[in-house]
Amino acid sequence: MSMDLQLEYWDQAASSKTFSHPIPALVFRDVLPVSARILDYGCGYGRVCSELSGLGYDNVTGIDISGEMVRRGKLLDDGLDLRVFDGLSPDFGDGSFDACLLVALLTCVPSDAGQKRIIQEIHRLLAPGGLLFVSDYPLQRDERNRARYREFERELGVFGMFRTEGAVFRHHDRAWVRRLLAGFEVAWEREIRVRTMNGHESDVFQMMGRKRA
Repeated sequence: MSMDLQLEYWDQAASSKTFSHPIPALVFRDVLPVSARILDYGCGYGRVCSELSGLGYDNVTGIDISGEMVRRGKLLDDGLDLRVFDGLSPDFGDGSFDACLLVALLTCVPSDAGQKRIIQEIHRLLAPGGLLFVSDYPLQRDERNRARYREFERELGVFGMFRTEGAVFRHHDRAWVRRLLAGFEVAWEREIRVRTMNGHESDVFQMMGRKRA
């Protein structure tokens, strides 16, 4: 099982996991017209796509590596445009989207190389001045998380990576996130608390940035 794809895990998790990262609806409405072409990269079962549809956005596409996640999403709302892709290169042309969302996606693609590849691909897919919205996990401060960061650092090579339920995840040093998103000019950000898919309260950072020329 590839550390960055982990398809078997996500297919097995499709029927049981609930995702909860909120999207800042008022911010989206301020910066994106309802006609905007939006890509939810790593859409899971389409929860965010459905929320955006409810806000009036009618040109939203979700892609995910897990056929089981996409199947669940279509059962929940057969009007959503959810597609399975190989996790490497989405089959869209350059500049196909006005906005792209990465909602709890980087945590699931733990390697530096995997994350860089995704951000490069998104930069390609976004039109000039396009918006990237990221919602993900910084390094947590509680001892439960700090202990597992230390436990897995020697094996996985990065402080913040860890295994749970057989899969590898990552919480992020904010300096790394800034370097990763250097191709975007940050226009908005906040920190919130959410409940993870495994039921733990965690810190989350959310950022929105415009693609640099």
